Amino acid sequence: MKPRKPPPEQDDLLRARLVEMIDMRHELVKLADLIDWEVFEREWAGFFPSQTGRPATPTRVIAGLLYLQHAFRLSDEAVVARWAENPYWQHFCGETFFLHRLPIDPSSMTRWRNRIGEEGVEWLLTETIKAGQRAGAVQDDHLKKVTVDTTVMEKNIAHPTDARLYERARRKLVGLAREAGIDLRQNYNRLGPRLSGQVGRYAHARQFKRMSKTLRRLKGYTGRVLRDIERQMDKVMEGPLKARITEVTALVNRLLAQKPKDRKKLYSLHEPAVDCISKGKRISATSSARRSASPPPPRAASSSACGRCRATLTTVTPCTRRWSRWKS
Repeated sequence: MKPRKPPPEQDDLLRARLVEMIDMRHELVKLADLIDWEVFEREWAGFFPSQTGRPATPTRVIAGLLYLQHAFRLSDEAVVARWAENPYWQHFCGETFFLHRLPIDPSSMTRWRNRIGEEGVEWLLTETIKAGQRAGAVQDDHLKKVTVDTTVMEKNIAHPTDARLYERARRKLVGLAREAGIDLRQNYNRLGPRLSGQVGRYAHARQFKRMSKTLRRLKGYTGRVLRDIERQMDKVMEGPLKARITEVTALVNRLLAQKPKDRKKLYSLHEPAVDCISKGKRISATSSARRSASPPPPRAASSSACGRCRATLTTVTPCTRRWSRWKS
């Protein structure tokens, strides 16, 4: 059931209001006045289609906790625990009196994020920009050009191996075919996982010829399932399911066509935009005609590119042989 707007709190002789306990010049107090909290109540109401059951937590409490969690880089448990100790945080989340209990269970933060999804988080970003405009910190000219930070962040994906990607692609195709009612000639549910495990064992035993042969068989199984689905795409009705099948088949075609040394390789089916970034930079080679009294700089880093993930492994060692020849 969608959240209900809490009624206004009446004065209490035994408790003081938060506005009487805190400094109204605090940055969180000023920020709370700049944010239009009614936006979240209006836009997030569509995520609760049911009209029965217990009403959800007020949207201002959740939106405030998400803002505080991002600003202070805290976990779900830490942000909820600190909320119960900080009157400024409680005022920011719309409370009138100081509360000594936790506002929600920490697991509810995960459920709210899953419910609102990417669209709900975009409303948090939109209201943040509008709050900056109301405060005068963001001008309209600042929004004409966007500077994107290029910081590399790790993604939660498994180590990309060809066997794992082929097997996962086959399973996704079989699942979509079953959902669409497509009868496959053979789904390889028994042979696929067995071959995927054999590839790893052959690689561990350094039996690379057997590994390559097994990997080609596994790739062939995935390709057969893919071509079987593409031949029967006319039987699938137009809609979201057909769009999903078209998207997955395009990714699998890209996976089967890529080579070990290709650029823009596919490393994950659920994160197709992930790329492998090598660590470090190559050092420029030193000219052999240079003479110096000081020891020469290190030789150029010897690099070897990984065939699967294109990660460049660099090794820098001092050129002692060349230095001894120059010194003599």
